[in-house]
Amino acid sequence: MPLFSLTGTRPTNLGVTDGRLAPCPSSPNAVSSDADDEGHRIDAFVLAEEPAEAFAAARETVASWPRTTIVSESEGYFHAECQSRLMGYVDDLELHLRADEGIIAVRSASRLGYSDLGANRSRVESLRSALRTEGFVE
Repeated sequence: MPLFSLTGTRPTNLGVTDGRLAPCPSSPNAVSSDADDEGHRIDAFVLAEEPAEAFAAARETVASWPRTTIVSESEGYFHAECQSRLMGYVDDLELHLRADEGIIAVRSASRLGYSDLGANRSRVESLRSALRTEGFVE
């Protein structure tokens, strides 16, 4: 249980619009495979297995993380809230399956503060590493 609970307000712009995840804020506390600028850009997950299987594995992995809750999902998309251990900050993690492109697009963003000390980038790379180990992504 976090010492504090600094959850912030759930953003209203989450989800997929025109085939893309929401833009990142101007602050350096977010990453997205749909970002156009290098500061926020992170590579999408390139699929090495059947898209539906890889996406299911990604969902299962995220759902198994401590202090993480999947709060909404639809076909080929889910949104999870990831709470930090000590301070209780909540970050929003989104994954969007783009089977026709052979990728899973990803976005992870802090709700509060300016810097995240690389937490969102680290979260995405940890997920990529887990999925790569299981053979679901390249």
